[in-house]
Amino acid sequence: MRYIFCAFILLLCGCSNTWHGVKEDSKDAYEWSKEKVNQGASWVEQKTSK
Repeated sequence: MRYIFCAFILLLCGCSNTWHGVKEDSKDAYEWSKEKVNQGASWVEQKTSK
Protein backbone atom coordinates (compact mmCIF):
# COMPACT_ATOMS: atom_id res chain seq x y z
CA MET A 1 0.00 0.00 0.00
CA ARG A 2 2.90 2.33 0.77
CA TYR A 3 4.26 1.91 -2.75
CA ILE A 4 0.93 2.76 -4.32
CA PHE A 5 0.66 5.87 -2.16
CA CYS A 6 4.21 6.96 -3.07
CA ALA A 7 3.53 6.36 -6.76
CA PHE A 8 0.35 8.42 -6.51
CA ILE A 9 2.22 11.31 -4.84
CA LEU A 10 4.94 11.18 -7.50
CA LEU A 11 2.29 11.20 -10.21
CA LEU A 12 0.66 14.28 -8.72
CA CYS A 13 4.01 16.05 -8.44
CA GLY A 14 4.88 15.19 -12.03
CA CYS A 15 1.52 16.44 -13.30
CA SER A 16 1.79 19.68 -11.36
CA ASN A 17 5.25 20.31 -12.81
CA THR A 18 3.97 19.55 -16.29
CA TRP A 19 0.94 21.82 -15.82
CA HIS A 20 3.21 24.61 -14.56
CA GLY A 21 5.37 24.17 -17.66
CA VAL A 22 2.35 24.30 -19.94
CA LYS A 23 1.09 27.50 -18.33
CA GLU A 24 4.56 29.08 -18.53
CA ASP A 25 5.01 28.09 -22.18
CA SER A 26 1.57 29.45 -23.06
CA LYS A 27 2.36 32.76 -21.38
CA ASP A 28 5.71 32.95 -23.21
CA ALA A 29 4.01 32.20 -26.53
CA TYR A 30 1.46 34.94 -25.86
CA GLU A 31 4.21 37.46 -25.06
CA TRP A 32 6.18 36.39 -28.15
CA SER A 33 3.08 36.75 -30.37
CA LYS A 34 2.24 40.15 -28.91
CA GLU A 35 5.82 41.30 -29.52
CA LYS A 36 5.77 40.07 -33.14
CA VAL A 37 2.43 41.79 -33.81
CA ASN A 38 3.80 45.05 -32.42
CA GLN A 39 6.94 44.72 -34.55
CA GLY A 40 4.80 44.06 -37.63
CA ALA A 41 2.61 47.06 -36.91
CA SER A 42 5.69 49.26 -36.48
CA TRP A 43 7.08 48.00 -39.79
CA VAL A 44 3.80 48.75 -41.61
CA GLU A 45 3.69 52.19 -40.01
CA GLN A 46 7.24 52.93 -41.20
CA LYS A 47 6.49 51.78 -44.75
CA THR A 48 3.21 53.67 -45.07
CA SER A 49 4.30 56.94 -43.45
CA LYS A 50 6.97 57.73 -46.06
